Amino acid sequence: CFSRISADMKYAYELHDIQLALFRLTTKRRFSTSVDSKEMKKFQLLAHKWWDEEGEYSALHSMNDIRVPFIRDTLLNMSSNYHLGNPLSGVKILDVGCGGGLLSEPLGRLGASVTGIDPLEDNIRTADQHKSFDPVLAKRIQYKSSSLEEIVEECMETFDVIVASEVVEHVADLETFIKCCSQALKPEGSLFITTINKTQLSYVLGIVVAEKIIGIVPEGTHEWEKFVPPEELERLLESNGFSVKTVNGMLYNPLSGSWSWMESTSINYAMHAVKSGARGQSSPTDALSEMESEQPSATAGTAI
Repeated sequence: CFSRISADMKYAYELHDIQLALFRLTTKRRFSTSVDSKEMKKFQLLAHKWWDEEGEYSALHSMNDIRVPFIRDTLLNMSSNYHLGNPLSGVKILDVGCGGGLLSEPLGRLGASVTGIDPLEDNIRTADQHKSFDPVLAKRIQYKSSSLEEIVEECMETFDVIVASEVVEHVADLETFIKCCSQALKPEGSLFITTINKTQLSYVLGIVVAEKIIGIVPEGTHEWEKFVPPEELERLLESNGFSVKTVNGMLYNPLSGSWSWMESTSINYAMHAVKSGARGQSSPTDALSEMESEQPSATAGTAI
């Protein structure tokens, strides 16, 4: 009799383990609807090359010259003043699709507390290894191999700022991606996006020239069908509770290897949007203001 009870209990435990495994599997899939498996395979092959400034990601390295000041100055001008030293101290930033940490690190050096996420574990290993060379960054930045949907489950309305730089043209479901950004942001939080417009010019320059002729981007990196016009992105943002504040055109010069701002958004562009707020909720400017009350301040720099 006891042996039969023991066998039944063992069967029950095994059944429970199977059900739990199935639950975790289906949950993982449910939380990854915005991740495109084909896109992941593209970047898997280049995971070890993120910090080669002359390699496949050289254009992203040089993009920091304009995208980092764009994020920094926009946030600081929203608060009108900032203290010297670590201007983004106290600001929680989520870097979505962080890759090897090319954008997370300079934001961390500005004093921000940065969480970088990427669905590719090899990218996260590269990012973790590189930040370990700087003890300051090791304290300010944490990386996770995770989809945005999974982060939302853990960190609802947690972040002051979300950055998605050169990411939205690679996601499987853009509307789900935007909804998740809204859910992870605090009320009045800021969302920064850089991406590529869907125009004939962007196809010629972004794919034919950049990938097939000059080779400054690995061939097959982009699919023109997934490029996003600013009007479409703005519509999606506004339908999910965001107010678009800024849209700036960007231009890459392959001869000088440098980026600059331009009026036209026909190729690349950067967008800043703010999530609608609620009274009594904190925002990035609140975090900066709290720091200002404790430290000397100076007039903010020129806005971009």
